[in-house]
Amino acid sequence: MRVLIACFLIAAAAFPASASAQKATESCKPVYLTFDTGHMGVAPLVADVLKQRGVRATFFAAQEATKEGDGTLGRHWAPWWKARAAEGHEFASHTWDHAYWQADLPPAQPGGEARFRIRPSSGAQSGKTLTWTAAQYCANLQLAADRLVSITQRKVLPLFRAAGGKTSPKLLAAAEGCGFKHVGWAPAGFLGDELPSSQYPNDALLKKALQDIRPGDILMAHLGIWSRQDPWAPAVLAPLVEGLQARGFCFRTLREHPDYQGWIAAHGG
Repeated sequence: MRVLIACFLIAAAAFPASASAQKATESCKPVYLTFDTGHMGVAPLVADVLKQRGVRATFFAAQEATKEGDGTLGRHWAPWWKARAAEGHEFASHTWDHAYWQADLPPAQPGGEARFRIRPSSGAQSGKTLTWTAAQYCANLQLAADRLVSITQRKVLPLFRAAGGKTSPKLLAAAEGCGFKHVGWAPAGFLGDELPSSQYPNDALLKKALQDIRPGDILMAHLGIWSRQDPWAPAVLAPLVEGLQARGFCFRTLREHPDYQGWIAAHGG
């Protein structure tokens, strides 16, 4: 995701964690580490850290431009996704074209299908402002999910994360109507890797995360951010995971999240 968040606190507060996810057992304080796709330059490092620390994560994938190869879900990176599947990680859609919702639009006719103003940041129509119906948005969600299934040869979660986390009640209803439930992140779970490193250095982001993360939080980072000068993952991911584990936290995938287990079971995930 290449969007630049102007204000850390506003972005972080956009997706509060639900009360039901705050419960923890005495022996384990669960958190849910998630990654959205990016330029993939840090993807091998991310995989190494997760494997070394015994962490399973959930990956939300779109077909985005990469530093190497033919896109995040192209042939070049397919072995990487297969290896993550073998390690027990989970996968879900991030829309195929990393398509940002911008606004709800009136239906073409009274009582007609919901429509949205959409701006993809990947693909042939990258940067264009488009009008999509609910069915078109659903098709874009499904395309990414189908590609993940094709690569990994396993079911993906019937969940999605909208590009930039930008949604509306109508968009969420449309996605749920075709089997996809949205997943945001907790305020403290916004790990800040897409923020400018000149204003949000890695040591400050690490300190804030270790201080603020609570049991039940959904955490969000990326597999590479084009705009950040000092990459986040090489400096922060390992000490963040180690620090949280030392504090009694354990990492779970969204398949195990109490807010989504019922939905996943009901929708064949």
